[in-house]
Amino acid sequence: MMNLPEESLIVIENLCKSFSDDGSVLKNVSINIKKGDLVSIIGPSGCGKSTLLRCLNCLELIDSGRLKVGDVELKRDRPDREPDEAMLDAAHKIRGKVGMVFQGYNNLFPHKTVLQNVTLAPVVVKKMSSEAARELAMRQLEKVGLADHAGKYPSTLSGGESQRVAIARALAMNPQVMLYDEPTSALDPERVGEVLQVMKDLDDEGMTQIIVTHEMQFARDASDYIVFLDKGEIVEYDHGDVLFTHPGNPRTRDFLRRFTGIGMAAAC
Repeated sequence: MMNLPEESLIVIENLCKSFSDDGSVLKNVSINIKKGDLVSIIGPSGCGKSTLLRCLNCLELIDSGRLKVGDVELKRDRPDREPDEAMLDAAHKIRGKVGMVFQGYNNLFPHKTVLQNVTLAPVVVKKMSSEAARELAMRQLEKVGLADHAGKYPSTLSGGESQRVAIARALAMNPQVMLYDEPTSALDPERVGEVLQVMKDLDDEGMTQIIVTHEMQFARDASDYIVFLDKGEIVEYDHGDVLFTHPGNPRTRDFLRRFTGIGMAAAC
């Protein structure tokens, strides 16, 4: 398994999360991610991948462990201790550092144009002037290849275009980290590539990105490293060429065989 750097933008230590219906979902998850990394998280359905992302942007408060994003640190000793003011303040600050793109592409405001969707948060949350927000939004739409769609409404967009608008909207808040929860799973196959290309372009620009994905070829080719999560635990992480050809853990090999038909070299 590869060695991760000590100086990291994101630090996760012994992160645990449970739900009353599902029991323990994440069990002592620990990993560091450095600035500029593109990290893919893979694993079977129900293994905790989406929950991990929701903990990283504090949509779900961790039960216990330590989470640090940039200079903001959140700690919790045990789940039965109510979150104090310091923890809630840290969660609020972390949310401001993290952009999130969800699985579905229907979460744009249908009654607002593409441009209005992207400018809304900078104006309302960051109190940016309408003119400054418009200039910012157009830069982000240009980045995702949709500047000429600024005046359109979401109902006129393809799924891939909608997801790219969602990425532009998240980028408009100037996040330090972008999180994606299976952003291409609901798209037609011919639209998947245009969304993945945006992530590759952002990687070239140095954006830190964490992607839950079933796009195994993308994960292998584009990721700085890949994390295999199973039953709420990080089983293995490594560079794609290593993880996909010589996985060190039997659980990783079984997953790659069953879900992708690759990863057979280690079993030979």
